[in-house]
Amino acid sequence: MNQELLKNIPAAMELSETNETDLYGGIDEAGKGPVLGPMAIGIVIGDDITMKRIGARDSKSLSQSSRVRIGNLIKKEATYWNVKLIDSSYLNKKMDEITINRIEEMEVSEIISKAPCDRFVVDSFDVNEERLSSVLSSMSGKKVICRHRADQTYANVSAASIIAKLAREEAMDRIRKEYGDTGSGYPSDPKTVNFLRNSIIQGTDISRIVRTHWKTYTSMVNELNQRRIL
Repeated sequence: MNQELLKNIPAAMELSETNETDLYGGIDEAGKGPVLGPMAIGIVIGDDITMKRIGARDSKSLSQSSRVRIGNLIKKEATYWNVKLIDSSYLNKKMDEITINRIEEMEVSEIISKAPCDRFVVDSFDVNEERLSSVLSSMSGKKVICRHRADQTYANVSAASIIAKLAREEAMDRIRKEYGDTGSGYPSDPKTVNFLRNSIIQGTDISRIVRTHWKTYTSMVNELNQRRIL
């Protein structure tokens, strides 16, 4: 379809055409905010009836054991699924030039372009849903609807949030085995803050796992450097 036409498709019309038996792709990310570890972007292609039957819902509302159980069912029942991990060192390099939202636009559009489906619903990572819908449709050449909290409304997006969360957690498990107790990787986690502080003080090389553009990290580096000067 002509990309100019895609830009002008009303999102409401596309939403009304999606019913529970239709195949479409759901996309969501996990780990955009942490100061440690990768961001994971999940995609699940299937139908809402199947995903609802196996219990897919927003990953944040599920226990870890439930995520694992439902995640295994998603991988078995979905028409197609995949997860892309974007590590901290790549994010650091790209964020020297562009924002993390722009990085996510590029990564999601590439995932959509390569996926065996023509219609997608994305959990919107932009404050302007319609702008992001237009951008991703134009970049991928496919029909894309972006909605805030889509992981609570569309079962395939819920399923994508689950497999993305699981992939992020598995990556963090590998990081903890190598570096010790990093905590969850989120700036609000005291274990993560202590890990960062101790790593900086001790001169431990954490360049592969830390997001150097995050305020949590830069503020801590500046604070500790000031203390050394004083």
